[in-house]
Amino acid sequence: MNNSNFNRVGLIGRQRTPQIDDSLRAVYDVLVAYECELLVENTTAELIDKEGIHVVERADLANCDLLVVVGGDGSILSVARDLAHTNIPVLGVNRGGLGFLADISPDQIEPRVEAVLQGKYRTENRFLLHVEVERNGELVHESPALNDVVVSAQTLFKMMEFRLSVNGEFVYDQRSDGLLVSSPTGSTAYSLSAGGPIMHPDLDAIAIIPMFPHTLTARPIVVSANSKITVTISANEPGTKLSSDSQVEFNLEASDQVNIKRYAHSLNLIHPSTHSFYEACRSKLDWASRLGGSVKPR
Repeated sequence: MNNSNFNRVGLIGRQRTPQIDDSLRAVYDVLVAYECELLVENTTAELIDKEGIHVVERADLANCDLLVVVGGDGSILSVARDLAHTNIPVLGVNRGGLGFLADISPDQIEPRVEAVLQGKYRTENRFLLHVEVERNGELVHESPALNDVVVSAQTLFKMMEFRLSVNGEFVYDQRSDGLLVSSPTGSTAYSLSAGGPIMHPDLDAIAIIPMFPHTLTARPIVVSANSKITVTISANEPGTKLSSDSQVEFNLEASDQVNIKRYAHSLNLIHPSTHSFYEACRSKLDWASRLGGSVKPR
């Protein structure tokens, strides 16, 4: 029955999520019915409870033709950091919150996954950010990030001082709660809450958003995705931290230099053929409501 280009498929599920087991089993059954060679991440296999599962470590999924991730956008962020270098297409089934990346709903698993296996889908190439921390001239930390990189104080309600440069050119010294650097993918996540612009996924740009700056004139800046963004922590500034996608954290020290640029690899993200970024914004950000009723497409 398998007439798909996706012969070997990897399955990854989010842990400790209520009711995810049913969705995992539904995806598993579709893939088995299509006679795909199915590799299941070891922690995910425990949730499916089926006999004869081919269980592997996440690193062993690097030879798959397709990865299906059952969870929320956060699950895809993790997979992107770990496996974007493989260029394997990723399909998301949403069992989380908003679902801008994982956009197949649980009640549409069978028809949507079958359609993808039949070649009916759209592909988006989402670039990642890459952050490096230099301390006294030495590299002490690095990480990719699909959504954003955040430099902030370690303690709530405490400001920090830093210097921002882009491509070696001084932009400003600032005192604020921190700085958020976002890809277009991250523009509908933390960046949105911080007052950043919504960027279409096709844009080749990076947004720089000050977080509660101690000035009324600081505003988000959008720069080329080929830019090198440098945040230098003040020499008198203890107790700051770095976060990649709100999942990977690193404690910074005074005078540390944080360099952020485009990552060498991108996420190859698959959507159902009917997917629309603007429709996702309307439904998930409540653009569709107004006085007198809902807004319908013309």
